[in-house]
Amino acid sequence: MNELAARLRTGYGAGPRHLIVVTAAIVLAGWVALRLAGEATAGRMLLWFLGAVIAHDLVLFPVYATADRMLRAVVRPGTDRRVALLNHVRAPVLASALLFLVFAPGILRLGESTHLAATGQDQRPYLARWLLLSAALFLLSALTYAIRALAGRRQVSPKRSERA
Repeated sequence: MNELAARLRTGYGAGPRHLIVVTAAIVLAGWVALRLAGEATAGRMLLWFLGAVIAHDLVLFPVYATADRMLRAVVRPGTDRRVALLNHVRAPVLASALLFLVFAPGILRLGESTHLAATGQDQRPYLARWLLLSAALFLLSALTYAIRALAGRRQVSPKRSERA
């Protein structure tokens, strides 16, 4: 059995569990595509999906890859490599950007009259709430970084005193 798994890993590039999960995902996507094929709006959904793929791959990916490279250039690892600052910046940026993407129509007040008619609520609070939530995400990440950095320093300090 180990020989078969090793041959699969060599030929496929990953283990058998990975192959099973990827196959299941493809089967699920195919099932969803077949279910949607009979829908009257299938063409519009396909067009939206292709537009989203193109917008992501040709526009968004280069933008956030460039932003990540610039962030790496600004946030150089210091002498203490146990606690990486880079991920403590990446996480709230990603969460904030994802929240903006999901709630962009409300934040930018697009379709304000339609939203008001459908829900009876105004879109004005969306921007303030998104900014407050983003600030809270950054604050939480900064506090987590500070706690981890202090804990890392406390672990190092007794070792230094033992050497002296």
